[in-house]
Amino acid sequence: MEDKPNELKNTSYELFIGALSVLSIVNLLLYYLLRNPEISAVVLIIDGFLSVIFLSDFLYRLFTADSKSTYFFRQMGWADLLASMPLPQFKILRIFRILRVYRLGKAYGGSRMIKEFFANRGGSALLSLVFIMILILEFGGLAMLAVESQSPEANITDASDAVWYVYVTITTVGYGDQFPVTNLGRIIGVLIMTVGVGLFGTITAFLANVFIKPDDDEPVETTGPSIDPADLMLRMEEIKSMLLTYEKTNSDLKAKIESLEVILEKQGK
Repeated sequence: MEDKPNELKNTSYELFIGALSVLSIVNLLLYYLLRNPEISAVVLIIDGFLSVIFLSDFLYRLFTADSKSTYFFRQMGWADLLASMPLPQFKILRIFRILRVYRLGKAYGGSRMIKEFFANRGGSALLSLVFIMILILEFGGLAMLAVESQSPEANITDASDAVWYVYVTITTVGYGDQFPVTNLGRIIGVLIMTVGVGLFGTITAFLANVFIKPDDDEPVETTGPSIDPADLMLRMEEIKSMLLTYEKTNSDLKAKIESLEVILEKQGK
């Protein structure tokens, strides 16, 4: 088994970026397949959010690379940069991110990457929850807009309304300015509430645990000051010496008391 490639960052992070790349390719297909401009706009909103993540990923890889020129030219960093741009003609380059995960998995070992993914339970769980939340935000918004836009009484009428409704619902804010009016829309809303609220609550609990939990490497404070073993032995010897002195003094006092008792007995006679 080969050593971990320098190009490979955290295993959970690589799989997270790979999953987002797959989603972005799916979004590219949806954009051209969906005929409703408003529904397609939901895909564009999510894709804009993904572009920010991909640009951040490019900067992270660039500044942490052993050689910036090697990453940019030989490891397809230029493709990462172009693919992070919110331009349709460059989005297909995001497939190189998927190929990177495949290549790294082949070089490092797919089973080894999966083991590390489950071993790093904290980071893997957080990134998985974020990915699922993005899925709910996108496909919940798509479903809600597709259903609600058919009703003349609907107040969720465009992409921003749909994404806004899903976001404020899963974050438990719930302004109430947008809400479903159709029966099917309400069913979708119940599903979004049930899954989304639990998901966001889990993320909140995880982050709270990260800030509250002490660092494993941080030394545990003792109730008293630390004592050097040599100093401790010296103190024990001093205590023994004091005990011996006390015993000798006690013996001398006892002898003097006995002699005084003898003198008193003689005088009494």
